[in-house]
Amino acid sequence: MPRTPWYIDWFNSPFYYKLYANRNDLEATGFVTNLVHFLKPSAQSRILDVACGQGRHSKALAAMGYDVTGTDISQFAISQAKEFEKENLQFFVHDMRLPFWINYFDYVFNFFTSFGYFRTKREHEDAISTMCNSLKVNGILVIDYLNVRYSENRSARDEVKKVNGTIFKINRWNNETHFFKRVIIQDPSLPEQLEITEEVAKLMPEDFKKMLRGRGMHVEKMFGDYRLNGYDREKSPRMIILARKIST
Repeated sequence: MPRTPWYIDWFNSPFYYKLYANRNDLEATGFVTNLVHFLKPSAQSRILDVACGQGRHSKALAAMGYDVTGTDISQFAISQAKEFEKENLQFFVHDMRLPFWINYFDYVFNFFTSFGYFRTKREHEDAISTMCNSLKVNGILVIDYLNVRYSENRSARDEVKKVNGTIFKINRWNNETHFFKRVIIQDPSLPEQLEITEEVAKLMPEDFKKMLRGRGMHVEKMFGDYRLNGYDREKSPRMIILARKIST
């Protein structure tokens, strides 16, 4: 039997959200505010937040009055997010590789490197297709991804974190095609330590541009950080791609 992909087990684990609890709502609101100020969506805009996790970005967008839908493959994350549902905010368990609502949204957002996890190029292309197909013509896709060259030069190798009694031992490395992060979890509630290894593909701007071009999209802008400064391949901490759907 094939093993379950790492992201299924990890994103459904409460230890994932314990480790990354520092990814707070204030940070999300700051980025979303800058993005909305730049994009100037109309008040009636429909927004899809793909791989939304527990919904921190979705909640910030809904608080601004937009009609927001969040999707994520993690049943645990969506069960937490659903506590915040309201008239203009809804959440669904959904695999981003599979079609969602077609030609429905004005904006599709994919934040905080919630991409690049899959085993094959075809799966990544399927996920891009889902996001592009969900947009109306003239709609905008924003993908917020790590910047490969920056991350290669600055990633810490070893780290130990203690969060409310749980010990996380973290080791990072990379090869020609992927970044890896091994997390060993020790907690009094566990009969033995858990181990998970995150894998994220090294995708460059040209990789995204190629996938997007074949799906009726045109890259209009690239940013290098959450303040929306210009993108630099070597120095920018993030690679934020803004693309417009010009045809179906």
